Amino acid sequence: MIGRLRGTLVEKQAPYLLIDVQGVGYEVQAPMTTFYKLPEIGAETLLYTHLAISENAHQLFGFVDQRDRTLFRTLIKVSGVGPKMAVAILSGMEADDIARCVREDKVSALVKVPGVGKKTAERLVIELRDRLKAWEMPRQDQLPDGEPVTPSTANDSQAEAESALIVLGYKPVEAARMVAGAARQSPGASNQELIRLALRSIQ
Repeated sequence: MIGRLRGTLVEKQAPYLLIDVQGVGYEVQAPMTTFYKLPEIGAETLLYTHLAISENAHQLFGFVDQRDRTLFRTLIKVSGVGPKMAVAILSGMEADDIARCVREDKVSALVKVPGVGKKTAERLVIELRDRLKAWEMPRQDQLPDGEPVTPSTANDSQAEAESALIVLGYKPVEAARMVAGAARQSPGASNQELIRLALRSIQ
C-alpha cells in the first residue's frame, strides 16, 4: 500500500498529477480541493495517498490534507459511491461543507455534484450521519493567496478549466456556462481559480 508520496510536482492537469519520486513518476488523481493547495510546477510536494485496486486498474489518489483522504475513504464505503464519484464530491465541496450537508440533511446541495442523483445523495446523508459525528468544524484555513501560475491567455485558462470540469463529470455546455460566469466574475483569473469559482457557483 502506498500511503504517502514526497517528490517533485512535474505535471498538473486536473484531475491528474505527476509526481517524480527519485526518478519514478507516479500518476495521481486528486480532487480540485487538493489542486488549489498545490505548489507551482517544479516544487516539492507531499501528498497523502490511497491506492484503489480493481480488476482492470490500479489507481492512486492524492490529497494535501489527511482529513480529505479520511473523508475520501469514508465516502467510498457508501454503497454506490466509487473513487471517481468521491473525487467529484470532494472537488465540488470542501470536506467541512460535505460534513455540514450530512449533518443538516442538505440533499439538494449534494445532488448538484455530477453523477450524484437524489437516491445517492439520500444514501450519503443516511450512511455518513453516524460516521461524521466526530468531524471537526471548519478550522478557518485560508487558501494561499497569489500562487504563482504559468502565464497563459484568458482563452487558454478558460479552455483548461472547461476540460477539467468535463473530466469531473459536467456536460460540455454546463462546463462552458460555469466557466464563462467565473471569467466574468474574475477577469484574467488562472485556470485553477476559474475552476474554483465555477464549482462555488453551484453550492
